[in-house]
Formats: sequence, C-alpha cells, structure tokens
Amino acid sequence: MKQIIPLVAALFLWVKTSAQPDPRNLANGHEIHTSGYIDQPYIVSLADGTWLCVFTTGKLEEGLEGQHIAASRSSDLGENWAAPIAIEPAEGPAASWAMPYLTNYGRVYVFYTYNGDEIKELKGDKIRNDMLGWYCFKYSDDGGLTWSKRHRLPLRKTACDLNNDWQGEVQIFWGIGKPVKTPNGMVFGLTKLGKYMLDKGEGWFFRCANIETERKPELLHWELLPDGEHGLRNPDFGSVQEEHSVIPMGDGSLYSIYRTKTGYLMAAYSHDGGHSWTLPQPAKYLDGRPIKNGRACPKAWRCSNGKYLLWFHNHSGDHFSDRNPAWLAAGVEIGGELRWSQPEVLLYSNDQSYETGRFSYPDLVEAAGRFWVTETNKFQARIHPVPDVILNGLWGQIDSSFLQKASPKRPPVLVFNEDSLKNEKLAVSGFPKNLDNGFIYLNAMRDTGGLSIEMTVQPKDFSDNRILLDARNDAGSGFYVRTMGYRQLELNLCNTETCETWTTDPGLLDIVRPHRVTFIADNGPKIILAVVDGQLCDGGVSRQFGWRHYSPFLGQVLSNRKKEIRILPEEMKALRFYDRALSVSEAVENQKLR
Repeated sequence: MKQIIPLVAALFLWVKTSAQPDPRNLANGHEIHTSGYIDQPYIVSLADGTWLCVFTTGKLEEGLEGQHIAASRSSDLGENWAAPIAIEPAEGPAASWAMPYLTNYGRVYVFYTYNGDEIKELKGDKIRNDMLGWYCFKYSDDGGLTWSKRHRLPLRKTACDLNNDWQGEVQIFWGIGKPVKTPNGMVFGLTKLGKYMLDKGEGWFFRCANIETERKPELLHWELLPDGEHGLRNPDFGSVQEEHSVIPMGDGSLYSIYRTKTGYLMAAYSHDGGHSWTLPQPAKYLDGRPIKNGRACPKAWRCSNGKYLLWFHNHSGDHFSDRNPAWLAAGVEIGGELRWSQPEVLLYSNDQSYETGRFSYPDLVEAAGRFWVTETNKFQARIHPVPDVILNGLWGQIDSSFLQKASPKRPPVLVFNEDSLKNEKLAVSGFPKNLDNGFIYLNAMRDTGGLSIEMTVQPKDFSDNRILLDARNDAGSGFYVRTMGYRQLELNLCNTETCETWTTDPGLLDIVRPHRVTFIADNGPKIILAVVDGQLCDGGVSRQFGWRHYSPFLGQVLSNRKKEIRILPEEMKALRFYDRALSVSEAVENQKLR
C-alpha cells in the first residue's frame, strides 16, 4: 500500500544558474580557427610556452579544392591565436591530416597526406582526392613560423595497397593520432584503405628510432609496422576499421584504439614495439562491459602523471552522426590491459543538427598542471579547459587520493533513510528556508543546473506502471518513477502537458536484493542519465543509447503543491534529492553509501 509522506519543511529542487558559464558548453571555448573547413586541431607546447596548433583547412567544405595544412600560434594558453601560416599552399595538391611532433631539441615535425601525383579520377569519374598519394613531412626549427621543404616517407606497399582500386599504384590512407614518444622511438598510427572510399581499413604504424638524435631528414630511419603484409584489424568486425591511434603504456607496451561500424571501440596491444599486435577486441570498462562508440574518432592519452584519459561518443551507432556530446573516461592498467572508468559528459553543443552540431577529432594539452582539449565541428576549431572536478572525479574512481582534490559539492537538500521512510511523518532538520511555495522545480529552459534523485529500492515485482515515487501536483506537473519494460525503472519529468522519460537499461534490476538507482537530469547538455549500482547505463545490447536528450521546451516542472511525496515504503529503502545534476563520478562514489 502506498504511503503519503508530509514534509515538515517544503521540498524545492530547483535549477540554479551559475555565475560562471558551463565550461562543457562548446560555445564557451576559445576559437582557434574558423573557415569553410577546419579539422584535426593538434597542438604541441614549445619550450617558451607558446602553443603551436596544426590543422587541415580550406575555404570550401571537406574534400574540396583548396584543402591544405596550416599552423597557428598562441602565447596565452589558447585564449587567442595568430593568423594561420600555410604549411602547404592552398593552390597546390590536396594536403591533409597534419600531425605534429615536438623533438627534445625543439624541432617540430608535421606528418600529412599529400596528393603529389594529383590523382583526381577513378575509372573516369571525379573523386574526392584528399586521402590519396604520398605520406610526407616538413619540419620547423623556429616554432612553426617557417617550414622546410617537403620530404616523403617510405610507405611500403602491402597486400592492402596491391588489392586496392589502383592495384597499389596509388595508396589510400590517412592519420588522426599525434605521434608519441616511446622507449623505441617516435611512433604514430595511420589507416590504410583497401578500397576507395572508406572500405577495407586496417591500421599501420610508422616508427622512427633516431628522430631525437638525427637532424638530417634523409638519414632518419623509418619502419612501417606491423611486420608482414597485413595491418591491425579483426576480420570479424567488418570492412570499416579505421582511425587508428597509439599511446605508450607504463609497462612498455603500445595500446591502439580505433573506430568501427560495430558500435564498439576496438583496442589492441603490442608487446614488441609494434612488430606484432594482439587481435583487436572491444575496449572495456572496469566492470567488464565493452565500450560503445559510433563511427566517430576515439582518442586515448597517457598524461604526464601516468594516468590515462579516453575521449569517445558513448553509443552504438554505425553512422557518422551523434557526435554530440563527447564523453571522457579515466584508464588504469590491470594485468597488462587498460580498463576504463564510468564516463562523464566532457563537452556538448546546444546545436543538435547533423551539419554543424557534431564535433570530434580532439587533442589533449597539458600545461602547469592544467588540461585542455581541442575539437572541431568541421568549420570551427576550439580549445576548452577541462574542469579539475571532472578529472579528479574520473581518476578518483580508480585512485581514491584524487577524491580529496575534488571540489566540495553541495550535499543533498533532503535525505530519507530506511527508518524515516517507514514513518508517517518526517522531521527534517537543516532544510533550506528560502524556498518558493514548496515546489520541486526544474526549469529546462535554463543552461545550467539540474536535479538528481538517488534511490535504494527493492521492488517486489516489475509489473508495468507500479509507481514507486510520485511528486506530481494535481495538474500532473512534477516527476515520478515507475516500473516499466524488462526489470526497468522509468523517470518521468512532466509539465502539465507532456513528460520527458527515460529508463534504466533492461534487465539490470531484480527483486532479490536492493539496488542503488540514480537518475540525473543535467540541464547543460539536456541529458537524462541513469546509474545503477555504480554503473552508468549505456543501453546494453538492446538499444543504441543509455542516455537521452530532453527538450528545453519541457519548461518548468513543478511538483506537489501539497508538499508531500508518495512512495511505496516497503520497497523504497533510501531516498535523496539534489538541487543539481550529480556527476557520474559522484553517483559512483555514493554507491558506497548505501
């Protein structure tokens, strides 16, 4: 039987506007460059503190005439950028996918695809030609102000090339990952294609063992790895296996990730400097689940503190869409493998369109203990500081010492434990006094804030529409939680006309034991998240997303005017309300407080 809980003090969960703009909002970043096309803004930090960013750009859209590579400099940690300097001219053959490398002695190399033979047709048809031709490099000894003549890398022909549309006379390839230092020299990844366009992809890796000591470019020693005729791929994962990048691990191994159309992020390891690789498999969370990622660029980084970060897009789509928001997870080495924390929303855009609302191709920059990420939506590149609270929360999931560095957060505005939930009346002490007529309140039109509901529940059964928690008024505005689907709970955020809903993933809950379920409405990206027993829902095998956007036109969600909440007391073991969006890391940490 349902029980009505009158509140001694009025319950009012509301979205507070912040004095500071949301640093996760794309619009609040600093512009690097804007043009008809701008991609892969990658940065190196020079000895004098100047940042040098290289990128691919053009006045027209991606793949069209005038596409070339350029560089820009910033002397104030990315807040302002100088006018671009062309590394290759816009009037020449297509030059694309620039990746910079800073040597210990200050020289900056940039590696890129160059259509030196100006191949523009295939079987008599005009084609996009920015992934064809030669692998080239230039270098700068004055911080990117001037650049050397062009040099060509020895991109050896393999089975992938010999079976392509040109039988190896033309090679199809590109790279997206910055070169990294390893004990065996500099290494960077690239993707070859066995069929034009974007089919039969496989990963390869250039290694140069003497780039830190040899200054004559013609004496640099290059190896294309792995050994043999076939690159990094798993034949079970289909034709699309592309955008391979690489980072060094603490044990000396190499770790490579890449995108597919399977809906999952693939990972592989090399324990011999890149000569051979394990068979790629889905990257995994600490809880063992495979990590979802659409056909979008994933990037992993090893930070100067030895910790790891992973950028990805957290859904199982097979298309180029849904690159908004971007998510960040923290990594840890376990048994020779990298496993990843529960992720957070790192960046989002209010623009949800396919044309301009997507963004990816990031880079990570460190300076003076701070972190920034770059991104591009293909016509504008920006750089964003990464909030310490996000980093410390993510790393805190793995290393509790980082939790001590996390910024203090406001506690829940109302807490009910199991004993109080059995009482007919509640004595609530220390509740805020500056409340507005006893409403639980969400204004979806606002750009910051949110609300969170933490429940410890043990439903007696999962028949549809058993309402465990009800905070609606007589007009139907407010929120409620009910059973739904296959052992799921559903949150409903309602105004007087409509509701925005989302459920936990199918099958996560049961009647055998209590479960900690946290629903989070994050008013920045306008996303509803669900965390069950410390695990962020990702949709599992039954759906593409474990989260959903809600509409700002939901407007105000006003709760029970009678200042009461209805619950099922035998099934509700604990209940907490927050007047803000919890981070996923907080929800994971709160799992320990059951």
